[in-house]
Amino acid sequence: MNKQQGIVRRIVTGHDADGKAIFTEDQNAPSVHDNPKRVGFHLTNLWITDETPAKINNGPDPTNRPLELTPPRNGTVIRIIEFGPEGAWTQNLNASDAKIAFGALGTEKASTFQEGGHPFMHRTETVDYALVLEGEIYIVLDKEEKLMKQGDFLVERGTNHAWSNRSGKPCKILFVLIDGKFDLG
Repeated sequence: MNKQQGIVRRIVTGHDADGKAIFTEDQNAPSVHDNPKRVGFHLTNLWITDETPAKINNGPDPTNRPLELTPPRNGTVIRIIEFGPEGAWTQNLNASDAKIAFGALGTEKASTFQEGGHPFMHRTETVDYALVLEGEIYIVLDKEEKLMKQGDFLVERGTNHAWSNRSGKPCKILFVLIDGKFDLG
């Protein structure tokens, strides 16, 4: 991600008519989204797979669809999210604001907003890999939190969580979300 918010150069490979490896794309990733209720938030979808095993072909850009927080059933999504610093704007958020924020990400139902908790607490039926690329951020759970810094890696397994940037500077995280199924028995 370069200095312009949300801009990521995406290079994609494929095959020509003779089956030889080629570059099919080299441009800024086209799927960039802001959020009306989260200041400084920029989400860039880099790629989506619709199934496992993933089809390997020169098909159309899979990010050219409405934004969804979660990956397709049996699929994956890889994205970079820039979280702007939190400030006074977070103090008066309510359940309605949280639904609007998650609605902008394609799903209101992910929100688990509770008075007194972080306004962007949420839960999805996914296994998420998160690598902090730049900055620092707190991963907030129901009963505890941890500060993550550049180079730290998290495996998030369908827990109730939120991302809280208290640093005063943007934080960029690479996420890979994998469709999952709760098996808490």
